[in-house]
Amino acid sequence: MPVTFHIAKPLHSFTKGKSRVTMDASPKTVADALSLLWTQYPEMRDQVLTTAGDVQPGVNILVWNESIRVNGGMSTPLPEESDVFIVSHRAQGPAGPRRP
Repeated sequence: MPVTFHIAKPLHSFTKGKSRVTMDASPKTVADALSLLWTQYPEMRDQVLTTAGDVQPGVNILVWNESIRVNGGMSTPLPEESDVFIVSHRAQGPAGPRRP
């Protein structure tokens, strides 16, 4: 079943202007789903995750309405036909260097 990513406006430049990306796949976890997104939009990874694989400060990932920070992190399970929201509290434009 598909997973749909809803992308915050400050990150649209990394998804070729798209605010929504749907993938016909059945990822089991948030990490699996994000790996699919990185395959299509590799520059997006640096805006969302640190080099250690943690969510960047100023970015939040939600499955439906719940933050993965309190709901299992990258191992958060995805129900079928999930909506994943990537929210950025940054000003528009590219982010600075990734944090280690």
